[in-house]
Amino acid sequence: MDTLEAIRTRRSIKHYDPEHRMTDEEIEQLLSLAILSPTAFNIQHWRFVVVKDPDLRARIREAAWNQAQVTDASLLLVMTADLKAWQRDPARYWRDADAQVRDFMALNITKYYEGREDVQRDEALRSCGIAAQTIMLAARAMGYDSCPMDGFDFSAVGKLINLPEDHMIAMMIAVGKGTKPAWPRPGQLPLSDVVIHDRFA
Repeated sequence: MDTLEAIRTRRSIKHYDPEHRMTDEEIEQLLSLAILSPTAFNIQHWRFVVVKDPDLRARIREAAWNQAQVTDASLLLVMTADLKAWQRDPARYWRDADAQVRDFMALNITKYYEGREDVQRDEALRSCGIAAQTIMLAARAMGYDSCPMDGFDFSAVGKLINLPEDHMIAMMIAVGKGTKPAWPRPGQLPLSDVVIHDRFA
């Protein structure tokens, strides 16, 4: 499936075959594609929590208003971000670059993020959002369906996955073999409503 078809046919699917299992190779392929997503300064804030434990999945489902896709989908990802990734040996994000470039970028990473908690959080959310879309489109190209989720108790899920204090949850994504199609698209706004040329009036 080409990229344009994946974009056109990706839908948020709620019902999954609970007997279907993705192979470890498929999961690794999906996550290997996810980490090719862009991030500011190449910091790669995302930390993908792959939830396999059935008991843990059941408890997360309770914290997600009993939404079936949490337990029935082949794969449940909790998309988290390391808010302090910028501090953790920033030169490693540029390890394959020329030494002069690496040193310049590492210095400017610190200058940009230090003391700016709002920027740290915003960048982490942007990074997770971009990676999430990569995952959903890649899953579609691999023949799978997906569903991004923010309908859950973030604090409760954080406790269940032992989320570090300097990390945050951006969303969850369920991936698997859908058993029911999504509702028809409810109505996309026309481009004339959402595209602004040059500046707002």
